[in-house]
Amino acid sequence: MNELTKTMAFAAGAVLLVLLAVVTAPAGYTPDSFIDQGQPFFPDFTDPNQAVTLEVVTWDDETASADAFKVTSQGGVWTIPSHHGYPADGEEQLAKTAAGVIQLSRDDFRSDNAADHEAMGVGDPLDDTAASLKGRGRRVTMRGENDQVLADIIIGKEVEDRPGYRFVRLPGQKRVYSAKVDFDISTRFQDWIKQDLLEVDKAAIDKLTLLDYSVDERSGVVRNRGSLVVVEDGGEWKIEGSREEVDSSKVDQLLTAVDELSIVGVRPKPQGLSEGLNRIEEEGLRLTRQDQMDLQDKGYFFSVEGSLLSNEGELQVRTNKGVRYTLRFGEIVYGSGETISAGGESEQDESQGPGENRYLFVTTEFLPDYFPEPPKPANLDFQDKERDDWTAADQQNKGLHDVHQRWKERVEAGRRKSQELNARFADWYYVISDESFRKVRVERSDLIKEED
Repeated sequence: MNELTKTMAFAAGAVLLVLLAVVTAPAGYTPDSFIDQGQPFFPDFTDPNQAVTLEVVTWDDETASADAFKVTSQGGVWTIPSHHGYPADGEEQLAKTAAGVIQLSRDDFRSDNAADHEAMGVGDPLDDTAASLKGRGRRVTMRGENDQVLADIIIGKEVEDRPGYRFVRLPGQKRVYSAKVDFDISTRFQDWIKQDLLEVDKAAIDKLTLLDYSVDERSGVVRNRGSLVVVEDGGEWKIEGSREEVDSSKVDQLLTAVDELSIVGVRPKPQGLSEGLNRIEEEGLRLTRQDQMDLQDKGYFFSVEGSLLSNEGELQVRTNKGVRYTLRFGEIVYGSGETISAGGESEQDESQGPGENRYLFVTTEFLPDYFPEPPKPANLDFQDKERDDWTAADQQNKGLHDVHQRWKERVEAGRRKSQELNARFADWYYVISDESFRKVRVERSDLIKEED
């Protein structure tokens, strides 16, 4: 065999060996931990509108207990069950949260060792069997119709040097991932309700009435400290029945405080009490002993004449819609957290926390005399005639008719607005912060301009 033949034989053998190595080489191996990397956590949850319930459970290290906050829709009405079913303004927020949950994906595998859960902050706040009370995360659960679970995940601590990324874990699983969390779920009651409590624009307010009094709860004596009526007249505020000068800047501050008044908590009124209060002028009011005790606990009393009084006076606010709001300031509320927002046995206990909040009782009424009725037309004969056949009397009656119709529309709009507001206020005592209380609960001297 010559040299060329030997060389070709060796080359052919080398090629065969290479092919054999390729064919028999073991397939590439990917650890199970990385197989689902980049995959969504909830592939079947694709439509944010499927979600009708959001529950967020957090862990309170101080009390070593889980705090749950829930928002749900029943029959198209959004409510907060933990706060006595108070109406929630949560449809848009829930849709945003659902969209963020849908986008959650397994960015990076971090651990499948349960011993790491505490350090990563992904302990289950609902796990009663866990040995450690530390390192528990926030459990977010979204449900659809018929209580179907759409998503359920525990969100832990932020990943170091990766802003926006957090450790996450599915309940019941050991495996921990990092994931980009683009949504922030608030569990504050104030963030899930309608912010504009009174629905009043400061520019529409044209009269303020301060009734500065207090009620001695033991003796039932009402101590009047004075009153003040301030009215808007041609763009200027004046004191009714007095030549004293109003401090316009202080009035403007009060108007702003009324416009921006918000609440930090709610309590349900006894069933039937609110309806009775709204009908008191027409039908009188019959209160059970339990109703009276409930009112008194909140700082509200009835006078001998049947007027509802509050132990810290009241403020009346009239608007150019003919609607008068009455804000009655009641008892101090003690405590913090959910004790303030939803209530509890300790809310009247001074030892439970600072008294930085106060009860507020809101009612409205429509003042029919606010819009004086204009003259009515002598007749409506012009409606049966062609316009070209109208007499001077017909033209006059047409003008009077138009003015009277506009008057009726304004009266009806004001009455309807008051009814809508009372329907919203009827079932609730509100809780406002001490800061808000001090802004809207002013005294006569606060609005009088000091003399040089």
